[in-house]
Amino acid sequence: MKFFSTSEKQTLDFAKNFSKELTGGEIIGLIGDLGAGKTVFTKGLAAGLGVKKNISSPTFVLMKIYPVVNHQKIKLLVHIDAYRIKSAEDLIAIGANEYFKRSDAITVIEWADKIKKILPKKTRLITIAYKNSSRVIKL
Repeated sequence: MKFFSTSEKQTLDFAKNFSKELTGGEIIGLIGDLGAGKTVFTKGLAAGLGVKKNISSPTFVLMKIYPVVNHQKIKLLVHIDAYRIKSAEDLIAIGANEYFKRSDAITVIEWADKIKKILPKKTRLITIAYKNSSRVIKL
C-alpha cells in the first residue's frame, strides 16, 4: 500500500488512522532519510493511540516509553531511534528487545534498517521517502 502525503497534517492523519489497525504487540520499523517524516509519523501514531505526552525523537537517549491511555489492550508506546547507534547490540544493552515481546506495547523504531538483524520477523516495515515535494509512505 502507498500513501502520498503533501503535508505534515496529512502524514499525522494517515498515522492516526493506521493506529486503529493495531491490536498490541506490533513492531513498526520506519525507514527513510533524515527529514523524511519518521518522527511525524510516530507523533500521529501516538495521537491515534491516545498518548497525551509530547512526542520527540529519542535520538540522544535512544528509547522513550509513553503510556497509552484509554486503550483496552495497548498500554505502552515504545519509541526507539537507531540513528546514533553503532551496532544493534547497543539497543539490546538498554533492554529494547524486551519490549519486542510485549503484547501490551507498540514499538516504533526509527532508522530500523540499521538494526534489521535483531528485528523480529513480524516487524512491519514502513518506508517514507521525500519525492517531488511530497512524501510517499509505503507499507
